[in-house]
Amino acid sequence: MAKTDQMADTSPSRLIDERIASLGDWRGDMLARLRAVIHRAEPEVVEEWKWRGVPVWYRNGMICTGETYKNAVKMTFAKGAALDDPSGLFNASLEGNTRRAIDFHEGDGVDEEALAALIRSAVALNSTKRR
Repeated sequence: MAKTDQMADTSPSRLIDERIASLGDWRGDMLARLRAVIHRAEPEVVEEWKWRGVPVWYRNGMICTGETYKNAVKMTFAKGAALDDPSGLFNASLEGNTRRAIDFHEGDGVDEEALAALIRSAVALNSTKRR
């Protein structure tokens, strides 16, 4: 296999696709849904694959991660503590000074409009602060 073929096979987007497919349950469906919201909210988002298997989305800095656990899919916003959350989406990692997270569990709904607004706010914050 040529080097460019190997690079294409391990692109972050492909690795995220593979993670979603490998989960084979509600967590894969949830991660795919959250990913779609991220892409709709910020079409110029860049996907990365960090820390041995965590999807990470960037635009002018890190926006959020998409971690999967046995009983939850967690979106951790890198600068979540600095974001307004009028819809009250943040429900985890509330004690820190920097990050905030949203834990999604099986059967949970997703307020896609509020989540998209939070993503756009994170991108705007990244654009106004020095990195």
